Amino acid sequence: MSELFTNGTVWALLGVALAVVLSGCGSAYGVGVAGQAAAGVVTEDPSKFAKVLIMQLLPGTQGIYGLLVAFVTLSRIGILGGSEPELVKGLLIFAACLPIGIVGLVSAIHQGRTSVAAIGIVAKKPEQFGKAMLLPAMVETYAILALLVSILAIFSI
Repeated sequence: MSELFTNGTVWALLGVALAVVLSGCGSAYGVGVAGQAAAGVVTEDPSKFAKVLIMQLLPGTQGIYGLLVAFVTLSRIGILGGSEPELVKGLLIFAACLPIGIVGLVSAIHQGRTSVAAIGIVAKKPEQFGKAMLLPAMVETYAILALLVSILAIFSI
């Protein structure tokens, strides 16, 4: 059992799992709450479907970012190619996966909530779609920054 915790591949795979699971859970929540709000709007006015669908999809990007970090990591640790990491390298990879996992989770949840508010704007004033879209897009900034940190950290290891 102690060999498990001294294996670099195990630590790297734990990082991969956290990147995918945390960002994916955040995206699932964000897309879900935005979808509930979107469904209410479309029930009242089906012509707003495309606008609210775009708002609903925004929190899904964090899950994609987590998956991207996972693929990059897997290709560098001997799973999809490359060589198996030693313990220190595995721990560094684990740490490099944390930014997109944690920030992806939190930002997707908040982006979903912000998308709900933006969907409310579109429901009452569809001509304000551009302004409404900007609100959840601001939250996206932090997910993109976390993606960059994770990717740059993985490539520097």
